[in-house]
Amino acid sequence: MKFLKFLFVGIFFGIVLVKSEAVSWYRIYEMFRFQSFHMYGIIGSAVILGASSLWFLKKSKAKTIEGREVQLAPKDKGVVRYLLGGSIFGLGWALAGACPGPMYILLGTGVYSMLIVIGGALLGTFVYGLLKPRLPH
Repeated sequence: MKFLKFLFVGIFFGIVLVKSEAVSWYRIYEMFRFQSFHMYGIIGSAVILGASSLWFLKKSKAKTIEGREVQLAPKDKGVVRYLLGGSIFGLGWALAGACPGPMYILLGTGVYSMLIVIGGALLGTFVYGLLKPRLPH
């Protein structure tokens, strides 16, 4: 019962993504072919909103629900791993026509072929978990 608010936020987020056409395969196809600014505008505004929110949290010394100050661990520097990981993510996104969040939204809208994509994503996550100790991090 205490997690009901997260369910409602998720449903609202799904409705917003569907109405803004961010989960539309055609819009994603347009983005990867550099034919439309639509998706770049959505992603760009999400990056700007996220960065400004993090800046605000740091400046205001915001506290977590437990009362501790919000702390963000610095990320390790490294170009190769971000290029490789981003390329794999982008290829999967282009092939599936959806990134991880919209996969579930598309399933909820009745695109049942997303079950195959979700299964592949879960399998890929499992394989990564097995290979993680052997990968350079």
